[in-house]
Amino acid sequence: MNVLLIEDDKRISEFIVKGLEENNFTVHLAETGEIARDLIQQDIWDIILMDIMLPGIDGIQLVKLMRFKKNHTPVLMLSALSDTDDKVTALDSGADDYLVKPFHFKELISRVNALTRRTKFNYDKEETLYTLGSLTINPAEHKVTENDKLIDLSPREYKLLLYLLENRNKVIPRTQILNAVWGINYDNNTNVVDVYISYLRNKIEQNHKFIHTIKGTGYMLKEES
Repeated sequence: MNVLLIEDDKRISEFIVKGLEENNFTVHLAETGEIARDLIQQDIWDIILMDIMLPGIDGIQLVKLMRFKKNHTPVLMLSALSDTDDKVTALDSGADDYLVKPFHFKELISRVNALTRRTKFNYDKEETLYTLGSLTINPAEHKVTENDKLIDLSPREYKLLLYLLENRNKVIPRTQILNAVWGINYDNNTNVVDVYISYLRNKIEQNHKFIHTIKGTGYMLKEES
């Protein structure tokens, strides 16, 4: 597995590189956002491990640039910033997961493996079109249309809709949605799922109702009968 590590702290980077190589990963280190930007454009990576606070281009700017250029390589943010707002900002900018420093190395390996498994699954199914009534998702192009009209979604809105569509006609608890879409363990009292469901409804339910609230449990995506 080809890993790009973006980290300017030498002590931390040496620890991560050593641990990854011991687990049979091939690791390339970039110590600035500018170097990382060039490497991302030049090579194909299985996963990118990225610090947020970098000299020059920071991690948030870098992942936004990647997603703007339609680069969907999985990104795991590694940061000492532990506030929920910091995590939400990173994930909404296009990161796939977020791990707070200091962390147990076994957890890092577990999250890397989970993200790469998920990406491989998506590549295997990239020719699939997900449809529900007039709603269509094209995973290969990361496009969502409703009645053939293109809908502009943020990376997190897109990921949430895709997960709901993959589990259509099933009741999905809020905690399950949190784990699958945000990839980190939020406080169970957070309302981030409800907020993003509201965002989605405003964008995709101009003509039909798709997202149904299951009181006390979560949500179900199904076409209104």
